[in-house]
Amino acid sequence: MAQKREIIIAVAIGIFFLCGLLLFGMMFIGIMSEGGDLEFAGFGGNIGVVEIYGVISEETGRPVINQLDKWAENKAIKAIVVHINSGGGGTAISQEIYDAVLRAREGKPVVAAMASVAASGGYYIACAADRIIANPGTLTGSIGVIIQFHTAEGLMDKIGIGTETVQSGELKGVGSYSRSMTKKEELMLRSVVMDSYEQFVGVVAKGRGKEVEEIYSLADGSVFTGLQAFNLGLVDTLGGLKEAVDLAGDLADIEGKPKIVRPRPKKNVGLFDLLGSFFESVGSSLRGNQTGPQLMYLYQ
Repeated sequence: MAQKREIIIAVAIGIFFLCGLLLFGMMFIGIMSEGGDLEFAGFGGNIGVVEIYGVISEETGRPVINQLDKWAENKAIKAIVVHINSGGGGTAISQEIYDAVLRAREGKPVVAAMASVAASGGYYIACAADRIIANPGTLTGSIGVIIQFHTAEGLMDKIGIGTETVQSGELKGVGSYSRSMTKKEELMLRSVVMDSYEQFVGVVAKGRGKEVEEIYSLADGSVFTGLQAFNLGLVDTLGGLKEAVDLAGDLADIEGKPKIVRPRPKKNVGLFDLLGSFFESVGSSLRGNQTGPQLMYLYQ
């Protein structure tokens, strides 16, 4: 009887231990996966890689900002590599990502690694990093601002379609697809573009430790290879993602080979998730079609 009681107690203790271990594991994963992203940061000596791919927009830029802010606060992440493969995009969202990189730099080193393309808004963001590394064949530069929209005045005249507009001021209808710009509208948009251009030039000068006058000759929209950019002082060194990780490890004084950490998004596999993704993509397309002219740090 006593032996049976001891067996029951041992089994109970084992079950209690397993439950505690399982609970601890769930808590650990929960801490490391805030916001639906699963990431294992380990217990030190890690390099967080944040990827900026494709056109930079509100939809693509917000997750980047959230990840940068999250890893800036994560003590297990000792340095961050921002891996850029983008020709840029919206001015405001590029500026917000730039600011997020600056926030991250307050507590740990940040290295910008350029892939095939890191131009315009992609280069703007890179200027916030402690170091910029590019492949010799990377396309970068394109320092400048563009705003464009389509007009269909000739086509509308041919098929007999017109547009009636009531507006509060003569410049309120700028960007209309039904007519060409007036001279005043062109001058107004040009002043907006040039103001954003001056902001871009100032960011590059600050990030590269140069005078503004030194940047103007490079800021005519020209693109450069990574090797050309290195010779012009627009990047710090040449190499790929591996070299960027090694550089970040050196800046963070990590001993040994650093471990790369990437966010692992939770996959949506449920029916409602699929429907939600579908309607979100439709909504994004409709919102994109409804917007007017936008300032872009964009290499085309």
